[in-house]
Parts: sequence; C-alpha cells; structure tokens
Amino acid sequence: MASALRSACSRRTLQRCFPILAWLPRYSAGWLRMDVLAGVTVGLTVVPQALAYAEIAGLPVQYGLYSSFMGCFVYCLLGTSKDITLGPTAIMSLLVSTYARHDPVYAVLLAFLCGCIQLVMGVLRLGFLVDFISLPVIKGFTSSAALTISFGQVKNILGLRDIPRQFFREVYYTFSNIPHTRVGDLALGVVCILLLVLLKLMKGSLPAKPRDRPLNRVCHAIVSFTATARNAVVVVVASLVAFCFESQYWHAFTLTGAMAQGLPSFRVPPFSQPETNGTECFAEIVRNFGSGLAVVPLVGFLESIAIAKAFAAQNGYRVDPNQELIAIGSTNILGSFVSSFPVTGSFGRTAVNSQTGVCTPAGGIVTGIIVLLSLAFLTPLFFYVPKAALAAVIICAVSSVFDLGILVTLWRVNKLDLLPFLASFLGCFWEIQYGILAGIALSGIILLYNVARPETKVADYGPVVVQLQSGFNFPAAEYVRDLLCRRALEASPPRSAVLDCVHISSIDYTTVNSLRELILTFQQQQLSLLLANLRPKTLLILASAEIEGLRYFDSTEAAMHHLQATRSDRQQDLDGREISGW
Repeated sequence: MASALRSACSRRTLQRCFPILAWLPRYSAGWLRMDVLAGVTVGLTVVPQALAYAEIAGLPVQYGLYSSFMGCFVYCLLGTSKDITLGPTAIMSLLVSTYARHDPVYAVLLAFLCGCIQLVMGVLRLGFLVDFISLPVIKGFTSSAALTISFGQVKNILGLRDIPRQFFREVYYTFSNIPHTRVGDLALGVVCILLLVLLKLMKGSLPAKPRDRPLNRVCHAIVSFTATARNAVVVVVASLVAFCFESQYWHAFTLTGAMAQGLPSFRVPPFSQPETNGTECFAEIVRNFGSGLAVVPLVGFLESIAIAKAFAAQNGYRVDPNQELIAIGSTNILGSFVSSFPVTGSFGRTAVNSQTGVCTPAGGIVTGIIVLLSLAFLTPLFFYVPKAALAAVIICAVSSVFDLGILVTLWRVNKLDLLPFLASFLGCFWEIQYGILAGIALSGIILLYNVARPETKVADYGPVVVQLQSGFNFPAAEYVRDLLCRRALEASPPRSAVLDCVHISSIDYTTVNSLRELILTFQQQQLSLLLANLRPKTLLILASAEIEGLRYFDSTEAAMHHLQATRSDRQQDLDGREISGW
C-alpha cells in the first residue's frame, strides 16, 4: 500500500498528470518573450474567428468568445503539446449547430457532457479507439464539413435572411433568393475574401530573414504581423467601413448587432430549461442529443489529436493521446461553467502559434487574457462587425480543410479506400452521424475482408507450398482450408502440402480446429500436411492443443526434404512388395 502511494505521488507520475511540472522549472526569459509574441498573435486571430464560429453554431456571437479562453488556461496545465490551441473551430461549431438546436442551454450542457465523456475516456486510457477510424473517413468528413460550412456562409456574403440551415434546403433557398442580394454585403464580402487571400499569399512569399538594413527589418516585421493577424486586420477595417456608413445613416451592410457585454458569470451549467408548457428536464435534453453524445466528443478528440500529432512530428516531440483526452475533457467541463460550447484543437490557430515560435503552452495564457479583455471592454464595438466580413473569415479558414487531391491519391494508392471516403463525404451532407458511421462501417468491412481473404503465395514443387502473407485468424480459416484442398487434395494426382507460417504471429481456437481437421483429411488420403517456420508463440499454442499428426519444421526446405525422403521410402516399400509378389 505504501509503495503504491509512493508510486502515485512520484515526480514522474505528477509530471505525467500535470505536464506543466516538466517544463516550468526550465522556463527562461527567452521562452517568455516568444510565448508572449505568439500569444498576442493568436489572440488577434481567435477573437474574429470566435465571433464567426458562433454564427456557424447558430448561437449569439458572445458565445464564441465565451468558448475561447478557458482552454487557453486549462491546456497550459494539462496539455502535452506546446503548439496546439483549444477553442471553437468550424467543424465543432457545425456539430453544435446540428445537435444543440441553436439553443445556448443545449450548447453549454453539450460541452459539459462531452467533457465528462472525454475525461472518462482519458482516465480509462481509451485514446487508442481513434485508431479504428481510418484517414479516408476523417478526410471525407472534414471535406464535407468544409463545403457545408463554406456554403452556409454564402447567405451572409449575399446578405440574405431566413435561409434554413439544413444543407440541401440551404442550397435551394440560397439560389432561389439570389435576386434579393444586398449589393453592400456582396461587395464587402468579396473584397474581404480577396484581402485575406492576398495577405495569405504575402505571408507565404516573405523571405525567412529580412535584409540587414533597419528599414527592411521594420517593413518585414509589419508585413509579417499584418499577414499573420490578417483575420483581425480585415474584420477591424470592415468594421470601420461599416461604422462610417452607419454614422451617415446608410444601412449598407448586415451587422452583427448588439451582444451581451462583460465577462460571463461562473455558474453550474443548466441541467433543465423552462418552456411555455412546463420544464424540459435533463433526461429529455439528453434524449434529444441522441448520437451527438458519441459524435461530438469523438470528433473533438480526433480533430485535436490529429493536429497535435502533426505539429509534434514537425517540431520533434511527442504527445500523449490519453493525456490530451484529459486536457480536452477538463476544458469542456470547466468551459461549460462559463457558458462555453464544445471546443477542440484549431488547426489554423495552432499553425499560427507554431510559426510565431511558441516555446511552451504558456503562450495560451496570453491568448486567454486577450479574449477576456475583449469581452470586458470591446463588446460594444462588435456591434459594427459586418456579417459578410465574418463570413469571409470562415470561408478562408475552412478552405484549407477541403482536400480534393486525396481522391487522386486514394485512386493511386488503394482504390478500395475511396469507398469509405465517399460514404463519409456524401453521407455527412445528409446527417453527420450517418456519414461518419457509414465510413467507419465500410472501413471495417474492408479491414475484415482483408483478414478473411489473406494474400497467399502458392508454389507447386510436387508437394504444394502455401505461404500466407498476413495473419491466420478465424475469418480466414475456411478460406485457407478450401485453398489447400483445391490446390493439393483435388489436384491430379493429389499431393502433400506445406503451410509456411513465417508471417503468422497469432492464431485462435477456430484456426487450431481447422488445422486439426485438415491434417486428418490429408492423412485419410495417405498424404501429409506439414507446417514450417512457426513462431514460438504460435508453436506453443499448437503444442498445447495436442493435435494428432501435427508435424512442423524450422524451414520450408526442411519440410520439403522430409516429404521427398518419405516419398522415396514409400516407393522402396512398394518396389519391395512388387518383387516379393513376383
């Protein structure tokens, strides 16, 4: 008991539970400077994106900011990636829009429940479950979500109102209402998109290091900062333009409008909500979430761990998936106490964080402070933010998620992988959960088919040599049995066989029983089925099964030599009987 307690309280265990204890003692002034710079840059990116993502979620815009600061502080304590930033994302906002019914009470409670599920998964070390979701399924879902989100913002670019959110109805009503387009919104939205694209291209074309002249360094710093914080720059400029028009009583743009001012209160998330005919209880709300309680936490973790692993590989460190689950789950639980909807890792903001040179998760603290300051002092100014500008930010943010090139890659690498990709991609236009489940189901079927029909090499040297190129488990037992019977017993003349087990690392009871029956069948026809290249673990299982007539050899050559020797002895016996009969 005492040793277990000492182990639980050891330095290594505490560092694993609270990764901040590993890097904080080594923190330096140089790290502080880089973390502050990265935190400010990401903060200027997250504020306009938070407003935009609340729009996708179908919630008042302040909820985007409510969701943007808790993850910055919690992840600093519990996260294992120096680069990743937690907060609202386009895909997570789309899921919230689908399952929270555009109701803040539903959205906040969904964050709490998702956090509980993710935290339990992390404590039980279930992070490996995401390994069963293949990359084509993920790519299909994210590409479909990118198209859905982008087209969902077209109505704001055009200044249209009362457009339904269901994708196919949204497409129909958007096109049918094009004659009602507001010219001011369209012009501003197009200009904002062009500016964002131009600033992104400028960011990519900047030299890594400016020339030695002071003026060159200053210009390089200004352009680099403007391009990196392009979302904030474009939204601020668009808001100034809208303010100028509004001051002259020209209502040319659709504005975000008034929003709740000040910081959110810290309170327990609502577990029920009043309705006109009574109170909707907790059980009813959970029942209305349906499959969302599985989809939202799983997709949130999947999106975050994929980003964390990508940047960890790029920057030469490792992340712990189970600890990441704990960090995300804790963020969502605590976030729900400040009216946050579910959050996850953001690819765009993580890329900005990494490129700015962040050294530790402490950069998130600066980002969180900027969001809190915006909530405390800047909320009156958000009234003038045009919805077309936020739509431009969203469209440019999700454009990188859509990966059309993967179709060509899948066609070249493995055409079967196109099936789960297309199932996930097309299904998510109808219902997100059905698209993901269809993709996972098809991936599972393809995986099981490969297990049930392993690739084989067959050589005929008189005796037949069959080599399995993968494992030998129960789905493949009947297939291997039929193959040996067809190539050896049903051949003319029938012949013995050697099963080369060099690639077989494990077998099960069904496989053992199938081998027992095969050996007996060969013996009934005066033939032999020999096993070669057995691994120690496989040999131990077969030995414990006590299969009558089982013969195994260290190599295929040894098995072949035995068969040839046996055939020679048998031939000599036959010749002797013939002579004696004569």
